[in-house]
This record gives sequence, structure tokens and C-alpha cells, in this order.
Amino acid sequence: MPYLKAVILEGLRRHPPGHFLQPHTVTKEVELNSYVIPKDAPIDFMVADMGLDPQVWENPLDFNPDRFLSIDDTKAFDIIGNKEIKMMPFGAGRRVCPCYLLALLHLEYFVAMFWHFEWKPVDGNNVDLSEKLKFIVTMKNPLCAHIRPRENKLE
Repeated sequence: MPYLKAVILEGLRRHPPGHFLQPHTVTKEVELNSYVIPKDAPIDFMVADMGLDPQVWENPLDFNPDRFLSIDDTKAFDIIGNKEIKMMPFGAGRRVCPCYLLALLHLEYFVAMFWHFEWKPVDGNNVDLSEKLKFIVTMKNPLCAHIRPRENKLE
């Protein structure tokens, strides 16, 4: 199960459900990397770009779930930003999505379902993973697949 959770987190890092969050307004003047952000200035958080930042992630374009595996539980990855913000697919801090734990649970069930079933594309339809930006990111062309139970399941 820890590796399944790591695969989910790596997928959320590479492809968050939304590419940006609602803009926030600065309540006081802030200095950030030698820039002064004035009071009442709107700030946009580009969530998708945070997950691909080479200053934060080693080889950010590689799909590597091992980066989320930890031997010591005290160094477990913080997805809601209480310790530090490296990615925020569900927001962060006090504005985090209240159902992010339910979303993670559903993602685990969905990914685990791939192991129990054999997925094949419908004849004539190739799987297209290109994205379409709406309120959340969706597939540009819906997935059409034949699904059947796997015959060689390990018990």
C-alpha cells in the first residue's frame, strides 16, 4: 500500500486536477526574492508549475514514485502544506480542500482497479492523453476502452 500511495502522489505532482488555484489577495506588503508585493495585490498560484520546479524536485519530468517513499514516518510527505509547500494539488494550509482525504482514497481505489482488470482500447480508437483545461483538467478526448477481469490474478 505505501507504493500505491506514492504512485498517487507522483501522479498528482505531475498532473494536478487543476493547473491553478483561485487568486488570493495579499493583506500586507510582502518581500519575495527581492520583489516587493504591494498590499491588496492579487496572487495566482500555478499548481502545475510547482510540481515541475527543478529547484524543488530532482528530475521533475521523470515519473518516479520512489521520491515519496520514506523509511522514517517523521519525514512523511506533507500534501496540505503544514511543514512546507512542495506541491498543492488540493490547495494548502487553511484553504485546503475539505475532502482531499476522500479524493486520495478514491484515487487509490481507482488505481488499484487497474490491476484487477484488463484494459484494451476500442478498435480504431487510440488512447489520447492530451489535456483540456476547464475548471479542472480533463482528457481532451474521452477514454474508450474494453474492460474485463484479469485471468492471471495472484491470490
